[in-house]
Amino acid sequence: MKKSLAILGLSALLINASELKIAGSSTVYPFSAFVAEEYSAIKNTRTPIVESVGTGGGFKIFCEGKTDIANASRTIKESEFQNCLKNGVTDIMGIMIGYDGIVLAQNKINAPINLTLEQLFLALAKEIPQDGKLIANPYTHWNQIHPSLPNRKITIYGPPSSSGTRDTIEELILGEVSKTFKEYGSQAGKYKSIRQDSAYIPSGENDNLIVTKLSADKEALGLFGYGFLANNQDKIDALSIDSIQANEENIANGTYELARSLFIYINLKNKESLEFARIFMNNDLASSDGELSKIGLVPLNQELLQEVQKRLQNPSILTLDLVKEGKVSK
Repeated sequence: MKKSLAILGLSALLINASELKIAGSSTVYPFSAFVAEEYSAIKNTRTPIVESVGTGGGFKIFCEGKTDIANASRTIKESEFQNCLKNGVTDIMGIMIGYDGIVLAQNKINAPINLTLEQLFLALAKEIPQDGKLIANPYTHWNQIHPSLPNRKITIYGPPSSSGTRDTIEELILGEVSKTFKEYGSQAGKYKSIRQDSAYIPSGENDNLIVTKLSADKEALGLFGYGFLANNQDKIDALSIDSIQANEENIANGTYELARSLFIYINLKNKESLEFARIFMNNDLASSDGELSKIGLVPLNQELLQEVQKRLQNPSILTLDLVKEGKVSK
């Protein structure tokens, strides 16, 4: 009896040891969670654990060897990659899985709004230019930024500092628009300070919570990934940015200014993480008419998808030079 119990206990340990662990971007989370169920069914094994901890948080624990796959809404930073190497996580492969767009959404009861990227910048920035100098952001209502905008309090629910979505907001909105104002001086193009008053409210790594907040706070706006808009179109609408709508076509062709790429990074020392990536990128899931597009992933075009599939059949290890260039492959 004792021997049988010991064998059962050892079997349980072996099952747990082989279970894939995945963590990172809240934007990539629903796609990885979907693939985890498919992986479990195909491989007849336990469903991988998938957690939403933000891109930065995901890379941190991935580089500590605590997870097998990192979900990411940006490429890995040099400092993060160096941390991986320091901890012996050296056989890393990154792949692009598709596209996403940062959307600014509101409750469907509101009239449509078109914002310019500059107007969104003026609502978000901690300091804004005025009379030739930078001042603390004084705007409390949208019509103070431009009289054509509604007389609504500026309340934007958005991602926290650990989020890759936050990094993208800082780069594509604050960084880009600050280039156009001489008042930012040496910080022009590099300015990334989001205001810290009640106008911008960091809302955790679960973007579904922001959707819920927009149902309760009907005048507020939310910043999150396109996938969450696609899955909640009965509740929320996206604002147009510079008269371009946030939709799959405009994100895929790059005309929507807040489009970005999505990634997963895998530890090749665990062969099952590579198998997970292969299932993720198979045609049934990742193509233009695949299952992931139905839940909000903007897919790669067929040529790019085939390139990724070929790379997964002959995997190569990510190098520091590629990381410095912001790439995942040659």
